[in-house]
Amino acid sequence: MYLSRFLSIHALWVTVSSVMQPYPLVWGHYDVCKTQIYTEEGKVWDYMACQPESTDMTKYLKVKLDPPDITCGDPPETFCAMGNPYMCNNECDASTPELAHPPELMFDFEGRHPSTFWQSATWKEYPKPLQVNITLSWSKTIELTDNIVITFESGRPDQMILEKSLDYGRTWQPYQYYATDCLDAFHMDPKSVKDLSQHTVLEIICTEEYSTGYMTNSKIIHFEIKDRFAFFAGPWLRNMASLYGQLDTTKKLRDFFTVTDLRIRLLRPAVGEIFVDELHLARYFYAISDIKVHGRCKCNLHATVCVYDNSKLTCECEHNTTGPDCGKCKKNYQGRPWSPGSYLPIPKGTANTCIPSISSIGNPPKFNRIWPNISSLEVSNPKQANVCDNELLHCQNGGTCHNNVRCLCPAAYTGILCEKLRCEESGSCGSDSGQGAPSRGSPALLLPLAALLGTAGPLAI
Repeated sequence: MYLSRFLSIHALWVTVSSVMQPYPLVWGHYDVCKTQIYTEEGKVWDYMACQPESTDMTKYLKVKLDPPDITCGDPPETFCAMGNPYMCNNECDASTPELAHPPELMFDFEGRHPSTFWQSATWKEYPKPLQVNITLSWSKTIELTDNIVITFESGRPDQMILEKSLDYGRTWQPYQYYATDCLDAFHMDPKSVKDLSQHTVLEIICTEEYSTGYMTNSKIIHFEIKDRFAFFAGPWLRNMASLYGQLDTTKKLRDFFTVTDLRIRLLRPAVGEIFVDELHLARYFYAISDIKVHGRCKCNLHATVCVYDNSKLTCECEHNTTGPDCGKCKKNYQGRPWSPGSYLPIPKGTANTCIPSISSIGNPPKFNRIWPNISSLEVSNPKQANVCDNELLHCQNGGTCHNNVRCLCPAAYTGILCEKLRCEESGSCGSDSGQGAPSRGSPALLLPLAALLGTAGPLAI
């Protein structure tokens, strides 16, 4: 009996595993920032790139409507049924909970019948445009990890723009245009994400795929995040190393999937015909029952936890970093310039931990791959062009970027980006010159680094 039960369980496990195999836990990596390892010197911290898990970000947003009085029900009004545009005996009344349709119903848990939804006033002021801006704000930089999905309870709009902001709503840029006729509405040729490629993945397109009139099975609008990931990671998102490599090295790609705010601009309601029926304007309005935005706090690969406290999201920074996005080194840990963590090499990545400042530990150790030659610091010329930036223009061979205008090179190196051995200039790069590159495995280098990392935080038992 036990054997048959075991075999049944095993068969079930094999079946479930085979079904789930094409759907890897794409964003399940990098869930630990550091761990302790044993070396000849004892226990030391091994640091890794890390990030919070992906979640439903609508739990943390604030919503704003413009114009602010666009929601139906004040004063009460009647509107036409969604399934039958000529049955116009439904009522919206903000003073009666059962008949009210406030904005928060776009983000509540669905499952009740009928579903709950936000609804705008009807197009009673036609031909004046019926336009609404719905702004979603997080007061925090977030990284999108799944499709943005908007479910309309009314017909999907004839014209709509999805926009994003990277600076908390000060400036906006389009994410995607939606229209029943892209050429007429936005002077753009219609496209879909399937028409894009690795080289054009950042192109802003207009799609007619999601803009139809009254159809009960056509309520959803997508902004396709995963389809864009698939250009690098493959159709089943199995080659994450390729995607991570692109995100590491291409700032524009990282920024494309990063937002602080989203804005849904509803420009024209679903008409369904060429002409607006001016005798039945109560059939034209917007109604949204659900908005899904999945993502994670941006913590620059320096945190696994993002806490929501006092209506604010904040990264719990590791690696001696600090700031809302872990975007700078903590005080007394500025021994080298701050840098974001790196996804590579998979699966642990590179933590790029902030190390103690010279002033916090006394005399600088003889570790030229990290410590700058502080006697050569100069005041930078603000009009001078950037030589280095720790983002795309990296100082090489352990050099550090000073004020974006020069690389401070270790003693053994020279050149604009510390790319040349100093001994090459004098032709003295012999085996006994002592000017060669320090070996990565040299104990003389690893011991001071282990000592520095050991001071970065208390050892857990």
